[in-house]
Amino acid sequence: MKFHLKRRLIYYYAKIVRDDGTPEYIARGWSIGVFVGCLMPICSQLLVSIPLSFLLRGSKIGAALGTLLTNPVSIFFIYPPQCYVGNKLIGGSLSFEMIKESLKELFREKSWDSFLHMSGELIASFFAGGLLMGVILTPIAYIAVFQMVVRYRKFRAARRLRRGTMPAK
Repeated sequence: MKFHLKRRLIYYYAKIVRDDGTPEYIARGWSIGVFVGCLMPICSQLLVSIPLSFLLRGSKIGAALGTLLTNPVSIFFIYPPQCYVGNKLIGGSLSFEMIKESLKELFREKSWDSFLHMSGELIASFFAGGLLMGVILTPIAYIAVFQMVVRYRKFRAARRLRRGTMPAK
């Protein structure tokens, strides 16, 4: 399990730093994906992040992979606190247990109908909490990806210089 996780992290790191484009372009795409991953329900994220990356001129691959912040495993840990915090932001009265049970029922049925039949307060809580989470995580994602790309490209240029090879243009 530990080896699989390490391999997966290396894969995503390589996807980030080897993407074509400027560091700003790549970081913009990833931050779009993270924001949409926080704000939208899991089944609609790609439908929003890809067109948004075209409009905002960000990396399409980064926008798609950035939405993986919320995936079928992590949503059980992210969505309940997100809804709870969002509920407190809007002044709602839902308890953490009520939110957890409603979300469990939603994921058991796996349909938009069950999402739409949830209470309006819970839906508003989901989007308010997602908006707050997105506002917090989007700049962090942008800065982290930007720095990773810049650092990798400096490392690669120094390695090529030591080897005496020129980059292909």
